[in-house]
Amino acid sequence: MDITRAGSKPSGKGPSDWFTGTVRLDPLFSAPAPARAAGAAVTFEPGARTAWHTHPLGQTLIVLFGRGLVQREGGPVEEIRPGDVVWFAPNEKHWHGAAPDTAMQHLAIQEALDGKAVEWLEHVTDAQYHDEE
Repeated sequence: MDITRAGSKPSGKGPSDWFTGTVRLDPLFSAPAPARAAGAAVTFEPGARTAWHTHPLGQTLIVLFGRGLVQREGGPVEEIRPGDVVWFAPNEKHWHGAAPDTAMQHLAIQEALDGKAVEWLEHVTDAQYHDEE
């Protein structure tokens, strides 16, 4: 058994290569091998969002507070709220973030394949974010 105490891992700022706007990353766990799951709490200020990205083994988001937006490639921008659980299939291109006027926090859980859990792609444009494309 291993207990990681709350506040024992430092928060970090979401890198501008991966995010638009102000985002805070709070690492929660990274299971030791042979397990490959990891999780973090991700807090998005209003209007903040990820870049487009994929996960080789998929990703689960659990919305904790606020109001957010998610989109998979080719689909509409959809609203998410506290208690919603979002599953992105392996290699499904997508993005997620806060609504324009409301912060949002979710837990993000994904597994690594051969040591890699995410492939970061291009930034989401303002037109894509506002579902104008």
